[in-house]
Amino acid sequence: MLLGVLVCLNYWADIHHRVSSHLPTDHSWFEWLFSHGAYSVRNLENPLFSLRQNAPDGVNMMANTSLLGVTLPLAPVTWLLGPQVTYSLYLGGALAATAGTAYWMLSRHLVRSRAAAFVGGAFLGFAPGIVHHANGQPNFVSNFLLPVIVARVLLLGAPGRSWRRDGLVLGLLVAYQIFINEEMLLLTALACLVIVLAYVAQRPRAARARAGGFLGALGLGGALALLLTAYPIWFQFNGPQSYRGLQGGVFHNWGEDLVAFVTFARDTLAGDEAVEKTIGLTEQNTWFGWPLVLVALVALALLVRRSLAARIVAVLVVVFTVASIGPVVRFDGEETTIDGPWAYIPDDLPLVEMMMPTRLSLVVAAALGVLLALAWDALARTAPAGGPRVPAPRPPADGAPADAAADPADAAPATATATAVPARSRRWLRPVGYAALALAVLPLVPRPLPAQPVDPPPRFITSGGWRPYVPAGRTLVPVPIPSNVHGLSTLRWSALTQHAFPVPGGYFIGPNADGEGVFGAPNRPTSTLIYATMDSGVVPPLTEEHRRQAAEDLRHWKASVVVLGAHPREAVLRDLMTALLGPAQRVDDVWLWKV
Repeated sequence: MLLGVLVCLNYWADIHHRVSSHLPTDHSWFEWLFSHGAYSVRNLENPLFSLRQNAPDGVNMMANTSLLGVTLPLAPVTWLLGPQVTYSLYLGGALAATAGTAYWMLSRHLVRSRAAAFVGGAFLGFAPGIVHHANGQPNFVSNFLLPVIVARVLLLGAPGRSWRRDGLVLGLLVAYQIFINEEMLLLTALACLVIVLAYVAQRPRAARARAGGFLGALGLGGALALLLTAYPIWFQFNGPQSYRGLQGGVFHNWGEDLVAFVTFARDTLAGDEAVEKTIGLTEQNTWFGWPLVLVALVALALLVRRSLAARIVAVLVVVFTVASIGPVVRFDGEETTIDGPWAYIPDDLPLVEMMMPTRLSLVVAAALGVLLALAWDALARTAPAGGPRVPAPRPPADGAPADAAADPADAAPATATATAVPARSRRWLRPVGYAALALAVLPLVPRPLPAQPVDPPPRFITSGGWRPYVPAGRTLVPVPIPSNVHGLSTLRWSALTQHAFPVPGGYFIGPNADGEGVFGAPNRPTSTLIYATMDSGVVPPLTEEHRRQAAEDLRHWKASVVVLGAHPREAVLRDLMTALLGPAQRVDDVWLWKV
């Protein structure tokens, strides 16, 4: 919890006037999402769709990162405290909750040492790649269900367990995760597939004994999850404003740079912003730093022969490191002439067309968190020089045998570990091992996320002064019109009033004329004119055709009033809108055109 507060510290310093300086647009989008959850609950509207952005066409919320599994339950918090407070409370809480459930999974099913589970859980909750996504993308830090899902998958078919109960619990967990982050669920499913295949390859007899219960529980869980989410998933791909893939496969070539694995992430104690200008062209999903990579290699070399769990971790690291490279190998910020694995995958393959190769390396981060726990646990079970120490056995968890994630045949007893190491070596093995793990992890402790000031909405908006001008069924058109590039401040007008009025445009993914996904609403002539004027700082020569298009666009948006508040380009925007719509009216702290 303390780390969660620390990460969000710069937001809490001025909670109502700061957003992420790394991804201010995404930060504002998720504030808007918390308002969407509150608005949907308060008005009993379908949360899968919203007409409060991109009016009059709306936004398919299932086809966007809507975080409905969080925004709907937290609606009362948003009503009382506002979306800015909800955002920061949830961001820090989700990081801490993920570390907590990872600790539970490790301590209950994989390691005996609680300290080992704490180290591994802390890394899983606050890994550099996860903290990087905390810059405006709380859906990628909302991983608190994933350790529980993995534990449930690994326990399917275990002796003495009810396959029906396990299947039902797994189905409920998967269904809920779909409403938090489908992409992280997909990565977890791929990781579980590799784990199961690696287990089957190494323990075929044990796998055959569990196969019936495993498949039965998996089938039941899949059927339940599909039953609960069938309509939302159908709505996502077939409902209004749905789309097929992203135009141009925009993220398909975002592979991980090989040097990134040994580089310290920006938001860590050892990190540096300057490195982003070289290899930081994609997301910082690995960025482990060379000490952790070195310690991980040594730990794998020492553990892989006597630990099934360590061997599975090694398989995960290799498979997902290679998979994260993308269509071309990058090295130190430069593209090489070597093809990556994604060069042989069609760009339009379903699901794959929406994925970023670099995000597959988040599985590597999870595997390293488990490896840290295994390494610490091995040191904790190494007997001191005075004689062997036999750890007290722990009771089975949920009817499963202790250390259910590992094969008992691979769990070397503490006495064997102790006697295999000479007494002289045992004096320094623990302190050196603990020091190495600490030196690998401490540079990765997160720093407070960078934040930048943002102007509040005009008093005309926050006080409700707009209400006499916007009757039901009409829209308020803010200038500039919200988009993924322009109009960050005006999108927040909608978010911070908790969707009191609909606005055109916005920051979302929707279909273009060909049904492909694009960021934001397709530009209309007037919005294009506004953006061009903002960029140039000069009002272009206008014709009657421009004025006719403006009137047509306002009718399309069902506009009631056009509003311009304080803005760095306020003067030129006022001149533009006056030339298009006639003289403005000064009302409170905004310029207003009644249309």
